Amino acid sequence: MELEITVVDAFTDSVFGGNPAAVIILDKWLSDDLMQSIAAENNLSETAFLVLAEALTYQIRWFSPLTEIAFCGHATLASAFVLFNKNPELASIKFSAKEVGELLVEKAESGKVQMDFPNTKPDKLETIPVNLVAGLSIPPVDVYCNSQAYFVVYEAESEVLSVQRNNEVLKKLKPLDVVVTCRSESKDYDFISRYFWPANGGDEDPVTGSIHTGLAPLWAERLGKSDLVAYQASKRGGVLNCLVAGDRVIISGNAVQYLRGTITV
Repeated sequence: MELEITVVDAFTDSVFGGNPAAVIILDKWLSDDLMQSIAAENNLSETAFLVLAEALTYQIRWFSPLTEIAFCGHATLASAFVLFNKNPELASIKFSAKEVGELLVEKAESGKVQMDFPNTKPDKLETIPVNLVAGLSIPPVDVYCNSQAYFVVYEAESEVLSVQRNNEVLKKLKPLDVVVTCRSESKDYDFISRYFWPANGGDEDPVTGSIHTGLAPLWAERLGKSDLVAYQASKRGGVLNCLVAGDRVIISGNAVQYLRGTITV
């Protein structure tokens, strides 16, 4: 069986930046084991699989090299980018996912892909998990938590950029991952972050769309503004425009195609 595969760099306007995701459009679902094997072979943060459910609505599933993921922003952006390129007349499309419901994605006038996601604002913790403190080289100022991750707030960019982690210790926090963040010291961004997920995907994720559905409302409250620009400070780096609108978070970003080819399974 041959399948078309497209690899897209998401949340960037240049190849080799942002976060790469593979996109595979199917006529019908493959077995879970086969989709997991394909994702492991691709060895990207995520591989997205799509099946057309009805007109302009695709069911979507996301797999890291290790496991199926409940919600992935950058691979949703990549999937929409592929579909918009295949159908240039399309201005919007919907995805349906088991854990997050229906997601509307639109082409913005700026050329960015604009995604409408649930607001997953985290709650502040009074008691910080021992393994979270032990797994990071710099003690947190504040810690928040939602269903995806622990949010570790630092005071300075130097701390976010230099913090070291012990992956074996952080794995003990499973199923939750860890994001470290602070207010940006650059006039170009409102906040920055890094995302560690040794339990679910590997080491450090280059750019994580899903976590910004929690980061954006967290920083909107702390900064007193709803329209924010975020930078995820991995080696590849990525820029995300975030708008907090009630129980929704609108996340926008650019994308570029890196590869299109055929896999044989």
